[in-house]
Amino acid sequence: MADSRVASRYVKSLLSLAVEQKTLEVVHNDMQMFDNACRTNRQFANMLKNPIINHEKKKDILQALFKGKVNPLTLSIINILTKKNRESLLPAIAHEFHNAYNEYKGIEKATVTTTVAVDKKLKGEIEAIVKKLSTRKQVELEEKINKDLIGGFILNVGDRQIDASVKSRLKSLKVKFSENPYIKEF
Repeated sequence: MADSRVASRYVKSLLSLAVEQKTLEVVHNDMQMFDNACRTNRQFANMLKNPIINHEKKKDILQALFKGKVNPLTLSIINILTKKNRESLLPAIAHEFHNAYNEYKGIEKATVTTTVAVDKKLKGEIEAIVKKLSTRKQVELEEKINKDLIGGFILNVGDRQIDASVKSRLKSLKVKFSENPYIKEF
């Protein structure tokens, strides 16, 4: 909990600096690349969190990996965090930066879970539903496939969930059928 608060402070500072220096898109791409590296390479993420590895060694590794490949602002936040021995926060900062970016740009993140891949027409309809549910003008739609739904979809927008799946309807029918109105319950 405390780490997420500290990470969010760094994210706010990085976002405001990126906006001020007009490098928001580049820094956002850098943070997404860093987040992807942490999610796909478990050893890299574990190295950042490992207290046994010297902070200078971590700084050298991060410099070797990212120097010349990322914006100087991104590299400076990495350097600041390693100097303060807070490099373990880097994965959380990289992940949270995307959410702050979406908030700043007015992009609503939504997740749709279906049994098959969504085509362009249906994707447009889902995005229209998301725009009606939120006040945002743009939608970032993440698609997931779950064969267990049988049919229909589950749409998550912020803290709302629309469950129009066949699986949930069958479950509610099962509950209805289990209730017998002719047997008196005491």
